Amino acid sequence: MKIEFLNKDKTTGKSAFLLKEATPAFANLLRRAMMESVPTMAIDTVEFKENSSVLYDEIVAHRLGLVPLSTDLKGYNLQAQCKCKGEGCARCTLKLILKAKGPCTVYASDIKSKDPQVKPVFGDMPIVKLLKGQELEFEATAALGQGKQHVKWSPGLVWYKYEPSITVNNDSPKLAECKSKYPPQIFDKNGKIDKKLITTALVDACDGVCPDVVKIEYNPNNFLFTIESWGQLESKEIAQAAADMILESLNEFEEKLGK
Repeated sequence: MKIEFLNKDKTTGKSAFLLKEATPAFANLLRRAMMESVPTMAIDTVEFKENSSVLYDEIVAHRLGLVPLSTDLKGYNLQAQCKCKGEGCARCTLKLILKAKGPCTVYASDIKSKDPQVKPVFGDMPIVKLLKGQELEFEATAALGQGKQHVKWSPGLVWYKYEPSITVNNDSPKLAECKSKYPPQIFDKNGKIDKKLITTALVDACDGVCPDVVKIEYNPNNFLFTIESWGQLESKEIAQAAADMILESLNEFEEKLGK
């Protein structure tokens, strides 16, 4: 198998890479490993000292759990694999605090972390609005976890499709007849179809419209992956961590078979 990094959209944070000479089974294994096995930090428990806002403790805690936290994979362990055996220590958990008094809007940036490497990724995420005299104070505990435990620990959304092969025939007599059925973005200044303009998002819109003009075929051995990170980790970190975890699981399986 071979992996070829294609691009990264700076606006959306999406990254794409091409997995060559693989099987659907392995492609799906890699996809699920990235979404469910790659660990990230997320707020797991919250101890409220004061909450006179309009939101119940449970609602505020739920919102806090879904705030993406930047993750340092080298600095923390999964609680199940930590020396403390899940009791909670500095190697697997982190304390975060917040104290605010209205009138104000409490944002994720108001959450103070004891580790500068782990903090809210999007500081402008609103938590709750406090009116005059209302207060919010809590101490939260963030832990390293996996998406298979809860979606708040998932690092992002990952999907794939077969690699498309596009053949364009601008000399086809059916071009004028079928032109209105195609997305206008695929035509250049001269009114001709340019396969470079047929992006991944437009492939499905062009497939099957008129094979004489645009013919799209798919390679069953190559897979075009898209990773939409939610900010805890970079897309490359997600892919690398998933590959390492798959390899670790295979080595463990091989070791147990030999016993």
